[in-house]
Amino acid sequence: MTQILDRPLSGRIFFEEIIRENLDIGRPDMVQLIFERRVTKKTPGRFRTRVLTDGVIPSLHVDYKNSRIKQYFKQVPEVSEVGARTETTINNTRDFYIGKRLCNLPALRQVGFQANRRLIEVERLSHDCAVGKEAMHQLNRSVVVNRQRASALRTTDLRVLALWHVLVWFRLLPGGFANRNLREQLAVLTGQMPTTITPGRMTYDLRRLRPHGMIERIPKTHRYRVTEFGLRAALFFTRVHARLYRPAVAEVIGKSPPEISDLCRHFEKLEEEIDRRIQRAKLAA
Repeated sequence: MTQILDRPLSGRIFFEEIIRENLDIGRPDMVQLIFERRVTKKTPGRFRTRVLTDGVIPSLHVDYKNSRIKQYFKQVPEVSEVGARTETTINNTRDFYIGKRLCNLPALRQVGFQANRRLIEVERLSHDCAVGKEAMHQLNRSVVVNRQRASALRTTDLRVLALWHVLVWFRLLPGGFANRNLREQLAVLTGQMPTTITPGRMTYDLRRLRPHGMIERIPKTHRYRVTEFGLRAALFFTRVHARLYRPAVAEVIGKSPPEISDLCRHFEKLEEEIDRRIQRAKLAA
């Protein structure tokens, strides 16, 4: 089974992160999940995760009795494609209570295919950070949808944060919202009068939100509704900005005395340790 990656340049980095995040995949509790077989103290074989990197293409190996799953990074120069290759080798069919005759080949193929799928599912769940990273990049860079370009939604832009606050409110409206509703609420959050925000400016903001998947137009109307992705992204980034970014920046970079901030004390310890290591390595000017 080969998963072809749509971004070949980052394929090697992606696969190395998969290996790093799944070093415990060979534990008995994980192996019995992947092969759908109960593992007890009497189950023969060594349960371990082996990662081979020295002089070869990095590969991940998981053993169960006489069977083995191998994953490695596969490159196909002829078609300029890269992928994550997953191979399952069954050396003893009796490990799965299947006979050795050729008529049992479809059953063995099903066992191998299901083991591959379960392993990939486990890795997908543990590698959601990469998916989240891609979603964050999607918001923080411009996109082109149906030849319409939409500028980035910078997560630290105060106007974007105000827009997201409004989306959280409007998610509760069963009939959606219109340009005028957005203008009135945005004026409250930004400390402006509604008359100072032009309809054209609101149209620009709506055109930014739609291609990024934050909102969608209600068919045959000029009203919009917040998408599920839009609600989750708006809730997350507004809460992170209010509860993490602002308080932390005030402690680290603000003018308050360092002794009243635990975060500042930790930063000072880090800087002192860096200075010590520089002196020890004789790298100081």
